[in-house]
Amino acid sequence: MDYSSYRNLPVLVTGGLGFIGSNLAFELAQLGAKVTVVDSLVPGCGANRANLRNAEVTLIEADLSEPSLCEAAIAEAKVVFNLAGEISHIHSMEYPERDLQINTVSQLRFLDACRRLNRGVRVVYAGTRQVFGKPNYLPVDESHPIRPVDFNGVHKYAATMYHMMMSDLGDLDAVVLRLTNVYGPRMSLSVAGQGFLGVFFRKALLGESISVFGDGDQLRDPLFVSDAVDAFLRAGVAGKLGDRAFNIGGLEALPLREIARHIAGQVETIPFPEHLKCIDIGSYSTDSSYAADVLGWRPSVSIAEGAAKTLDFYRSHLVDYLNPAESLRRELPEHAGVKRRLIFKAIP
Repeated sequence: MDYSSYRNLPVLVTGGLGFIGSNLAFELAQLGAKVTVVDSLVPGCGANRANLRNAEVTLIEADLSEPSLCEAAIAEAKVVFNLAGEISHIHSMEYPERDLQINTVSQLRFLDACRRLNRGVRVVYAGTRQVFGKPNYLPVDESHPIRPVDFNGVHKYAATMYHMMMSDLGDLDAVVLRLTNVYGPRMSLSVAGQGFLGVFFRKALLGESISVFGDGDQLRDPLFVSDAVDAFLRAGVAGKLGDRAFNIGGLEALPLREIARHIAGQVETIPFPEHLKCIDIGSYSTDSSYAADVLGWRPSVSIAEGAAKTLDFYRSHLVDYLNPAESLRRELPEHAGVKRRLIFKAIP
């Protein structure tokens, strides 16, 4: 696709020190866009300064709940790529009010500033397939019932509806991309709760066996980060849209044990932890045909190719992402006065 329209275009990327946001910011900079990144570096959300090393971007360290710190960037942006937020399902169940603050309150304040300072701006929001909960059928299309199984899914759906409502009012021009499990370079490997793929790659790089819960037959359709970035870029310059939410999934749906074998040769299955069964969704795969029809977007990277590229990246940049002597960091500070509430015991 021709992305020449991004040249010299002022764009804003929230959560740009995180995994997907940094990959998107790099690509936008290479396309010649004038990129401003806003990131709060909240512990536990995967931000890493190394992610934007040598990137030609302007960085503003600010929380979206305080949009006054980035008002000029909001007002100037022609496209806002909104990727800030907490993605951890486990963290959301342990700290539901923290997840509420990060994924809803901060989003509401930020979007209110967008409509006040830059009415009608295109905003592309990083949603999640987690809003659908346990699928009634596969593959999951946009018409599937919304039935999240954790606080993260509830709060991300609330943020989705903020985008949709403000667009219906003409205050924003939003697009929501409901992403499946994304993986690739710059993914966090040292922070707990960032998804099973980060755990798989961490273990592979440490030469450890990968453990898959249950029988390993659960389907997933991992999405390589370059395919995710392409979806954001297309959504950013797409013309007038009717339905504004798109399911974005990977090239192929495979059992977890097969995905694990593409990442590391050693794979074992273990019983599913009792305290995680309440948020298990079983198998999941995405129907991305609506995105193909409207945005012209299709995934292109197989898990075999993506896993090889990801491992190659980390072997060359391991010091920035993985300290073999350090266990997964699980501590989460209070966020904006929100206290911890234990819903179930964390993974030991």
